[in-house]
Amino acid sequence: MDQTEERYPFHKAFHIEGGNFIHAGSISSQVKRILKEEGFPKNVIRRMSIATFEAEMNVICYARWGILTLVVFPDFIKVAVDDEGAGIHDVNQAMREGFSTATEKIRELGFGAGMGLSNIKKVTDEMVLTSVVNQGTHLEFMVNVKDGAEK
Repeated sequence: MDQTEERYPFHKAFHIEGGNFIHAGSISSQVKRILKEEGFPKNVIRRMSIATFEAEMNVICYARWGILTLVVFPDFIKVAVDDEGAGIHDVNQAMREGFSTATEKIRELGFGAGMGLSNIKKVTDEMVLTSVVNQGTHLEFMVNVKDGAEK
């Protein structure tokens, strides 16, 4: 087995505190740093950074807490986000660009434009979103490394 195969899969979990706008973006920055250190192509890193930031912000804006799990394979990178919060009443509606349930406070901070989920969908190769009202949301997305420059 060569050294590359021994390093993968790489796995790291991050705790996200709902409502903590002071540290907003810190997890996506850590993910970006990890992917850079691992030598992934710039466009793959850019796509994963955008998707991870949007997912992190959704937890901060709409949930009590969440766990973002990064799993890195040589051929693809996957992120899963599980949160405990209000959940999403209509997943299809939430996927529409511009749809938002953001409070005035969130909008005043410059977030809540209703582009997060659709941005994740645009920059990833696969995305799955499920939610249970009054319990929470599960989001998974991945980017293929070989085809990473295509989006």
